[in-house]
Amino acid sequence: MIKEKYTTKKVEVIEKDYVFGKENYTLMIAGVAVIFIGFVLMSGQEDIFDFRKITLAPIVVLAGFVIEVFAIMRKPKD
Repeated sequence: MIKEKYTTKKVEVIEKDYVFGKENYTLMIAGVAVIFIGFVLMSGQEDIFDFRKITLAPIVVLAGFVIEVFAIMRKPKD
């Protein structure tokens, strides 16, 4: 009778390093949501020169882009 030799293989656990942390991704999603809200404010068939379309919506969109830049530049906490 032949004895079989069993060996155990070592499995290496490879951790995935993401470019950004969880908080950064949350801020990015919030920024995209704010940009989307700004574009929704720009839409509609009401008066073209309305305060909402000319002033408020562009400010909201720019605020969304500022949030995006902040989310990208922020260093994740270790």
